[in-house]
Amino acid sequence: MKLPVPVPADELRAVALATIRKAKFPMMATISGDQPRVRPVSPVRTRDFTISVASMRSSGKTAELEANPRVELCYMTDDHDQLRITGLAIPVTDRETRESIWSENPLLRAYLGSINNPEFQLYAVEPERVRFMREWALDYQEVPLT
Repeated sequence: MKLPVPVPADELRAVALATIRKAKFPMMATISGDQPRVRPVSPVRTRDFTISVASMRSSGKTAELEANPRVELCYMTDDHDQLRITGLAIPVTDRETRESIWSENPLLRAYLGSINNPEFQLYAVEPERVRFMREWALDYQEVPLT
């Protein structure tokens, strides 16, 4: 089997952002004590490599993020291209941002009923490292953050 050719450096950022659009629903890895936990998440906003996700105050994910905000998101396309975003899940408390995301997401509104619902938690995963890998390339390429 012939390994894929790496993406040219001047195209890598665009290819990585296209991977987010294609895959849509990443897996999020968190830490619970010394045990990794992985689950699918549904981003409520994507701005470049900053991914916002909602959670419920009572969920295990929220408890894990409060104890340790270090996370990794992994997107995988139908073609098996992978994008990994490593960073910190920062609570979003800014009212304007929360209202904007709330108004853009009918599922949030239907599920939670009110932006003032104390169960509504919002996090922005701020990227520290982004890596991309073509299917079966066996090696990640570092994606520039800006």
